[in-house]
Amino acid sequence: MASETEFSFAALSSSARQHIRVFQIHQFLDRFAMGLTVAVVALALTDRGMDLFQISLLFGVYSLTTMALELPFGGLADSIGRKPVFLTAVVASLISLALFLSTSDFYILALSFAFIGFGRALRSGTLDAWFVETFKAAAPDVDVQPALAKAQWANATGLAIGAVLGGLLPDIFGSVAERIGFSIYDVSYAASFGVMLGVFVFTMSAIAENPRPMNPTALRQGFANVPLVIKDAGLLALKHPALSILLAALAFFLMATNPVEVIWPTHAKPMLDEGYANTVIGIVTATYFFSIAFGAFLSPYISRIFNRQHAMTLAAVFICLAGVQIALALQGDIAGFVVVFVLYSVILGISETPASSILHRCVEDRQRSTMLSLRSMIQQLGGAFGLVLAGAVAEIYSTPVAWIVGAAFLFIAAILAVVLLNRLALESR
Repeated sequence: MASETEFSFAALSSSARQHIRVFQIHQFLDRFAMGLTVAVVALALTDRGMDLFQISLLFGVYSLTTMALELPFGGLADSIGRKPVFLTAVVASLISLALFLSTSDFYILALSFAFIGFGRALRSGTLDAWFVETFKAAAPDVDVQPALAKAQWANATGLAIGAVLGGLLPDIFGSVAERIGFSIYDVSYAASFGVMLGVFVFTMSAIAENPRPMNPTALRQGFANVPLVIKDAGLLALKHPALSILLAALAFFLMATNPVEVIWPTHAKPMLDEGYANTVIGIVTATYFFSIAFGAFLSPYISRIFNRQHAMTLAAVFICLAGVQIALALQGDIAGFVVVFVLYSVILGISETPASSILHRCVEDRQRSTMLSLRSMIQQLGGAFGLVLAGAVAEIYSTPVAWIVGAAFLFIAAILAVVLLNRLALESR
């Protein structure tokens, strides 16, 4: 594996710096639109008469749709272009929001969540691959991890600010929404719809990609090539031990952390006074994303401590996460819970770019989108399995016990990261 030059933003060419800024703005806007609904989605569903079982089924529809479509649409992005596939993802998001705003019927809401999964599958491995490929062309042999960290910071910041505003809008304009026959939480969904329209316009105008043939024959050929692209990506993962180990480690990582991300509001809310519980949950949700953004900012500096050996960084991060997840499970008051949860979120932010850097160094441009989709699919599968297991354990015992059991998966991920470190060392000789 070729050595890389250490990243320096000031030393980059103007085109490379501009490329990073455009992608940061794009990631901020896209995640800001999503963040507007993150803090209120469970509340909005409850307000529509959904019980917890129905809510879990709706999220299941989302996960299953995403997993089923991840690879095909990653392969399609490699075939016909990243930009058109991402624009289709934005249209899917707009349809999902429109359906959600139009109904309280479970089955139509399920269709809305299916479109969320459809959009997620379309997004996965599209502009991320475009960003890396264009950056590598503008800054050959420069370590891409700090550039990815800057994008991740913008991503998490957009989610955080969106979550804050998404929690405030129902309080400010909810009474107006109720007077015209809508839920107070629909205000946040309507705002998300408006911002998503802005994302579509910004993508059209600011994201530059060399156009690929888009005539009907080329489009059919793009779909026809998907099975071959998927096969090649699967064989690459199987034949490339480092990729296989990385994907396995990330699956165990999501088995442990996804249940914390999904369940924590139900665990924290009983610690709060009912009169302000939802407001605090919204603020903590935003703090969660800001903390991830801060972790992404710290990631390159943490990587330097380990001499930019990204697998070693991952192993250390997974071990720290395991310990902090156990500590989080043991918190009994809201102050202690928030402090530990913030630390947990920062470490989550640190974990993202080392894994991405390893993956991008192991694949070629023609398969980059597909491998990103394969990674996302495996993480979704791991996260879904972990959530089902945690739900069962929490039902029989308690949520803290479920989180402590889940921490064992992080220790397994850390062991795999050490194995990965040795494997990468062998490949670099």
